[in-house]
Amino acid sequence: MSTSNDYDSTFKILVLGDSGVGKTCLIYRYTEGIFSEAYVSTIGIDCRTTMLDVDELKVRMQIWDTAGQERFRTLTSAYYRGAMGVLLVYDVTAEESFSHINSWLRNIDDNASSDVCKVLVGNKADVEDGRVISKERGEMVAQNNNLQFFETSAKTGDGVKEAFKCLAHLIKDLKDSKESSPPDVLNTSLRMQNEQSGSCC
Repeated sequence: MSTSNDYDSTFKILVLGDSGVGKTCLIYRYTEGIFSEAYVSTIGIDCRTTMLDVDELKVRMQIWDTAGQERFRTLTSAYYRGAMGVLLVYDVTAEESFSHINSWLRNIDDNASSDVCKVLVGNKADVEDGRVISKERGEMVAQNNNLQFFETSAKTGDGVKEAFKCLAHLIKDLKDSKESSPPDVLNTSLRMQNEQSGSCC
């Protein structure tokens, strides 16, 4: 069992996307190195953790698997709190899941912090016969929304580690930039926020 001395930081990651795009399979492939066709739809929230070295930092990746069905989206809203990164997943064999990307991005904007790191993932890339979303279309959406992009296969493992590792590096870079901000800049920002809200310290 992990103790507080086993890692330097915890990154809370949400894996979002429509039901059936392979979120749970991606998480199990990344955290356990396994794949099974027998997974059932996640009901509510599940969480798995794994360790990752990000440069010189030992990070505990706390990965939240959310139900993708429309009727459960309100349930996930509370879990955006404290999220540092989002892996947004669609299925390259399902046009509908791809068309919902903008809806998910709006959902993220409405619920997550403004600086949450995001990576777009096109999963099931191993299923060439059933593919309906080209890699170029995925890249275009990612570019238009300033997202990093990966195609993955939970079945073969292709691209899975790379996607999660990229997200972890984005989070660390953002964390480092915040910590390196001059104190006077941070104090000025806090003072302005307090003045705007009418609160005082």
